[in-house]
Amino acid sequence: MVSRFWRIVTAVTVWHVAASVCYYAVYAGTPIARDAFDLTGLEVGIVIAALTLGYAVSLLPFGVATDRFGERRTLTVGLVGLSAGALGVAVAPTYPLFLLAAFLLGSMYGSATPGTNKAIFDRIEPGSQHRAIGIKQVGPTVGSAVGALLVTGTAGLVFPRFGFLLAAAVGFVVAGGFWTTYRRASPSEATSPDFRALSSNPAYLVLLLSGVCLGSAFYTTTGYVTLFVGESVGASVAVAGAVLASTQVASSAGKVAVGSLADALPGPARTRTGGILVVQAAGGGVLYFLLPATGSVLAASVIFAGIGALVMGSTGLYYSCLSTLVEEEKLGAASAAGQLAVTASGLFAPPAFGYLVDVSGYAAAWSLLGVLSLAGAGLASLVVADAV
Repeated sequence: MVSRFWRIVTAVTVWHVAASVCYYAVYAGTPIARDAFDLTGLEVGIVIAALTLGYAVSLLPFGVATDRFGERRTLTVGLVGLSAGALGVAVAPTYPLFLLAAFLLGSMYGSATPGTNKAIFDRIEPGSQHRAIGIKQVGPTVGSAVGALLVTGTAGLVFPRFGFLLAAAVGFVVAGGFWTTYRRASPSEATSPDFRALSSNPAYLVLLLSGVCLGSAFYTTTGYVTLFVGESVGASVAVAGAVLASTQVASSAGKVAVGSLADALPGPARTRTGGILVVQAAGGGVLYFLLPATGSVLAASVIFAGIGALVMGSTGLYYSCLSTLVEEEKLGAASAAGQLAVTASGLFAPPAFGYLVDVSGYAAAWSLLGVLSLAGAGLASLVVADAV
């Protein structure tokens, strides 16, 4: 008989994979969108910003809805909406309509963090929560990898954006399966988010600033891997998509490994989770400075895999560390605000990266992400120091 731990974690992780297939397909499809609408590097960045803006503005409303109606309802509605958004991206005939479809798709992804975090922290025993979060956070990276392969691998079939139709089909199927198989949690009293109390927690606010830095690296890297490998290394779209997929696989492995390590190490939970987060962010930051020197697909793949396992694999520990800074009854609001901090960076970092590529080249652009990652590590170290 399947244990409660694996029943809950599997259901939430499969949901997260399907949702991320739809959401991150847009990142992998940036070369296709560039060719379809003749976009500049800045305009490609605006696509990612529109997607991220939709995500950002919907996080807090979905957080409140999750507390009120439960994760089963909000996650199902969110995945159906993501699938519908992927359909819109597939058929949008103009650049403005493509931006609108990306925005609407992103807004439905706002259901992910509040719903999946609530499922883990409410229904998994404390001694296994960091491992559960690490496994659950594999969803975005595996989903991104699958989305990349779907979109780039089928670009030559039927029509260039055919992969988005396949992503939508995955979402609709999983949404139906999740609704019918996920067991309802015991009803709880709905409460209003207490953001004033959270704003008076200095360590929490510092971690949010670290999240802004880490989110800049995460969203921008995901959006520009395929373009960089294609333009600077000379690989085909399919090969570039495979590099993105391998980066996400490495990120998934990193999340599970550090989540298990955080549960196993001795000492206070904040010190364990925050300390590992510092190492991941700093290590990934150093690797960004090496990217401009890559001259082959193999070299780029190795460095991107390292970045995936380190800075892009740090999201699980970010949420785990966040959970040690607030009381349990405030965790829903804290998770939503924490993800908002990570997501907000996606509004400015991708366009800034694209602008640097246009005016100075990839060396300056990747260096920006390196500096931001190191800054995120420094801020996280302050959170750890505050616990000592």
